[in-house]
Amino acid sequence: MADEQQTQANGAAQNEQQAGGQFSIQRIYVKDVSFEAPNTPAIFRKEWKPELNVDMNVSNSKLDDNVFEVVLTLTVKNTVEGEVAFLCEVAQAGIFSIPADLPEDGLAHTLAAFCPNILFPYAREAISGLVSKGTFPQLNLAPINFDAVFAQHMQQQQQAAQEQPKADA
Repeated sequence: MADEQQTQANGAAQNEQQAGGQFSIQRIYVKDVSFEAPNTPAIFRKEWKPELNVDMNVSNSKLDDNVFEVVLTLTVKNTVEGEVAFLCEVAQAGIFSIPADLPEDGLAHTLAAFCPNILFPYAREAISGLVSKGTFPQLNLAPINFDAVFAQHMQQQQQAAQEQPKADA
């Protein structure tokens, strides 16, 4: 019975190698964290009518054949009456193995949408914890549709490429 299971496992591993491998998460980690509350304690005396600004950036780098680091950086700035209540930045990273036989557009989608979608809950939790430790009201960032963000980015690139030949003419 054990030999049969081992044979099946070896066959599955060989099929994965022949198909170019399988997507896998090697590691998820915090690459950088920053929290600043420059106007405390005076900001605590103001009426809490926050203006929240969230910026997002996704970057990636190739570490090895079919192995990539993807970094999702979220910067959250909260102001009250024009003064910064807090500024929080989290760079959540992951190392991912991506199948070699993935087409180029599939690789771009995986690096810019699929991997950040995996990283986002970790970054959101880190930001929520930091804001709570600063004794500010709880902050729960809304989910982000990374597929829609990627599709919009690709559409903007296509429009820019179409407009460039007109500018050259």
